[in-house]
Amino acid sequence: MPTEDKPRAVKHWRDCTDVYDFLEQIRLRPGMWLPDGSLHHLQAVLIGYQVAVAVHSVGDPCDFWHGGAFSQWLGKHLDGNSPLGWASDIERNTPTGSTPVQEFFRLLDAYRQDTATDAAAIVSP
Repeated sequence: MPTEDKPRAVKHWRDCTDVYDFLEQIRLRPGMWLPDGSLHHLQAVLIGYQVAVAVHSVGDPCDFWHGGAFSQWLGKHLDGNSPLGWASDIERNTPTGSTPVQEFFRLLDAYRQDTATDAAAIVSP
């Protein structure tokens, strides 16, 4: 998750350590990864990522499958989700003055903050 005191650096995708590190690279250069700004392309990339992780038995949890943790969280925040997936939900609900890609990363940051808070609450008595 980006923070003001943590500089973000462009690096090769092979040097990414997990899905969130990879997503930071997309955030830094969205035009390179999503030439038309479509979240459907991002959703397809993340499905491919999750399939590769599963095929190679890598223990990197990826919450972006349709119906996965991110979709469930998003459904609560958008008052329901569409059978078309989280990309359609975000594109349909992007506020004026923002782009779907910007809105995805805003929601991703909120999701990560909420899940970190929930995890901390479970660990703390």
